Amino acid sequence: MANSKSAAKRARQNPRRTLRNRSVVTTLRSLTKRDAAASGKTEERRALISALDKAAKRGVIHKNVANRRKARLNKAAAKASAS
Repeated sequence: MANSKSAAKRARQNPRRTLRNRSVVTTLRSLTKRDAAASGKTEERRALISALDKAAKRGVIHKNVANRRKARLNKAAAKASAS
């Protein structure tokens, strides 16, 4: 049981936000797998980069996590196109 009004409000908000964030993370995971499978599609890569930026902006994932994933994605794409 919450001890204050603010703690009670947090207890109400957390389940809703957890569901919303879980949905975004699941979408990111599926986009990542789809992009890895189709490793030449620029549309897939753009969609993934956009989704990563939106998730970072909304606080679902950390900004540095999004940047790291984008860097790895671009590095893999450059390697695939070079060979």
